[in-house]
Amino acid sequence: MSNVPQQVPTTTELAEAEPSVGELVTSALDDMSRLVKHELELAKAELTFSVKNGGLAAGLFGAAAFLLLLGVIMLSVAVAYLIHLTGLDLAWCFLIVWGAYTGLAAILAFIGWTRVKFVRPPKRAIEQAKETKAALTSRG
Repeated sequence: MSNVPQQVPTTTELAEAEPSVGELVTSALDDMSRLVKHELELAKAELTFSVKNGGLAAGLFGAAAFLLLLGVIMLSVAVAYLIHLTGLDLAWCFLIVWGAYTGLAAILAFIGWTRVKFVRPPKRAIEQAKETKAALTSRG
């Protein structure tokens, strides 16, 4: 065991070893800035992935809707020819199919029109936005 006395640091040495409050604040702000930047990059990467998948899904839904439309057209022609088997002239058969589609469209439009009357603005959200605006503008 050696009896070498340990040197006690002076106040000046302690002050030089520890960072100042300004340096600590700057360091904390830099860390926060980097954290926010990385969070934004992560969100951007996740959104890019989601948007690509969403775009592909929308395209597939569009193709499915187009094929369904073609199927409805073919079914309409088949129904018209099925009615024609009863002996009715073919033009009247197509007119009957058209009338059925027009009647169905009228019924759906009427139901939609009655449901539109129940649409109301989001009163609570509007009130909350007004209160937030007032609180932010009153702070000065």
